[in-house]
Amino acid sequence: MLKRLKVPNLAVVEESEARFSPGFNALTGETGAGKSVLIGALELVLGARADSSTVREGAREARVEAEFEVPAPLRPAVAAVLEGAGVEFGDGLLCVRRSVSSGGTSRAWINDSSVTVGTLRAAGAAVADIHGPRDGQNVLQERFQRDALDGFGSVRGSKEMADYASAWKALCEARRRIAALEGLAPDGGEADMLRFQIDEIEAADITDEDDDIAERQAAAAHAGEIVDEANAVTEALGGDGGAEASLSIASQALCRMLRRLPSAQQWRDECDSIIVRVGELSRSVADAASRMDADPGEMERLDARLAVVSRMRRKYGADVAGALAAKKARLADIEGRDAALEEARVAEAAAAAEVARLGAAVTERRSRAASRLSKAVTRELRDLGFASAEFFVLVEASEPASHGCDRVVYRFAPNVGEGARDLADVASTGEAARVMLAIKSVLSAHDETDVLVFDEIDANVGGETGAAVGAKMRALARGHQVIAITHLPQSAAFADHHFTVSKVVSGGRTRATVSEVEGEARVDELARMLGGKRITTVVRRHAKELLSLPG
Repeated sequence: MLKRLKVPNLAVVEESEARFSPGFNALTGETGAGKSVLIGALELVLGARADSSTVREGAREARVEAEFEVPAPLRPAVAAVLEGAGVEFGDGLLCVRRSVSSGGTSRAWINDSSVTVGTLRAAGAAVADIHGPRDGQNVLQERFQRDALDGFGSVRGSKEMADYASAWKALCEARRRIAALEGLAPDGGEADMLRFQIDEIEAADITDEDDDIAERQAAAAHAGEIVDEANAVTEALGGDGGAEASLSIASQALCRMLRRLPSAQQWRDECDSIIVRVGELSRSVADAASRMDADPGEMERLDARLAVVSRMRRKYGADVAGALAAKKARLADIEGRDAALEEARVAEAAAAAEVARLGAAVTERRSRAASRLSKAVTRELRDLGFASAEFFVLVEASEPASHGCDRVVYRFAPNVGEGARDLADVASTGEAARVMLAIKSVLSAHDETDVLVFDEIDANVGGETGAAVGAKMRALARGHQVIAITHLPQSAAFADHHFTVSKVVSGGRTRATVSEVEGEARVDELARMLGGKRITTVVRRHAKELLSLPG
């Protein structure tokens, strides 16, 4: 749900904030008052293209702030988008900010974290859908049309689709295997090189014992120096004047101190412990020094081994054993290429046959659902003023893909004698918007989008149809938040919450404000919409009658 929309310095809006509620929210006002600016602001926070011309004259930048409360079913999808962008999303709130400078630069934030416009668009598409005379309407996209039909016909999650998905995965795996095998050199050149490399690595016989070869070689090279320093250490620690002797004297003194100061026991215990550790250290150093080998023969062996190990690691990487395993596997593929390729092609043919067979089952299920959806949307359109309109959902054959072996197309014929056109090609934005409303009304139980925005959905329709449009939006608002710009009082009367956008001139500047109207103020606004500047008693009575209709 869109809870709040704040707009500073956007077009004619100097500073405006609207707080929306669940249900059907209507926005009304005189032509040019700035209603569409609010829709444009919402488009900006949903990732639409930014344009410096939208910045209010004299301002450095325009800003839009929106706060959405994301319902539980949508949170996993939004969380997945935000997690990929490193944005925290824990309590279901989506706080979005977008700024556009007078120079044309744009920046975006979600929950106070800077994000790309792509992230903004992906998160916005999950929570809101705008229908009107602008691009980006989800329902015009082929994927949405297919997904909506699949939801309506319970295709998504069906056994047919699950079986098809398994067959498609097998086909993709077979094709990847074929591509990999076809990439192997059949002329033996690569195989010869692999055999040479395998023989070379195996002859080097690199093992875990070679991990410290450089350290052992360095120690052997300086064995004499190390032995001399080790002797110095053991002499300092032991012997008549060593640390061990001094500590022994200290321990004896602490023993005598115990007779007068019992708490000295702790110091004596610690001193004795240090004596033990010093003795162990001295013996360890002496033992290591005794094993130092300055034999020239050993030195030559270590030098040669270090050279071999270094060369292998430079050539094949730090994990020589891993490189050996990979090269053996590659050689096995090359040597068995022809047989493996034939096997993979047989698997591909079998998988393709399964994809075709199971895809036909998915197509059949979709086709049955398409017939029902066509009739249901056509009925909704008749209620919305299209007395002779026909709506068609077509399932057409296409190349197999992850979603099936067909494409779904929505087509619309508004008048008798006119051919049906793809929904995306419907010329009239008023027609397009009402078609969207009809589709949304049918699909409302299957469409998880939370916020539905309709811009002048009742344009160019009469009062009776306007009331039908209002009733449809109110019904749709039982499962979604609906925000609609309307010029028809018959539609606005059905709103649960009514906002007016007004334009005032102050200090030589035009400013637009938005406010919610209730009670007599709402009657006044409906009366204005009915009678213009001539608001008579009859017009006000008509406005009150309109408000009584939804109840």
